[in-house]
Amino acid sequence: MHVTVVSPEQAVFDGAADAVVAPAYDGQVGIPAASRSVPHAARTGVLQVRQGSASSRFRVAGGFLQVVGEAVRIVADRVEPA
Repeated sequence: MHVTVVSPEQAVFDGAADAVVAPAYDGQVGIPAASRSVPHAARTGVLQVRQGSASSRFRVAGGFLQVVGEAVRIVADRVEPA
């Protein structure tokens, strides 16, 4: 799947991933490859983007997460390295 993580200032991640674990208002949301279209309101917490055995972690606050086909978009009010 293709994952994009953006804040109002910049894109902080844009690339391929195997899975995403994101903080949402209804708990942690795990998004494996080949998920269906699902919107989620984001909450403050740690976002993890997994790429094989490596992972990128970001602290996010506010915004939303959208899954459409093979694309995952996280648009957060604030994003910083975790």
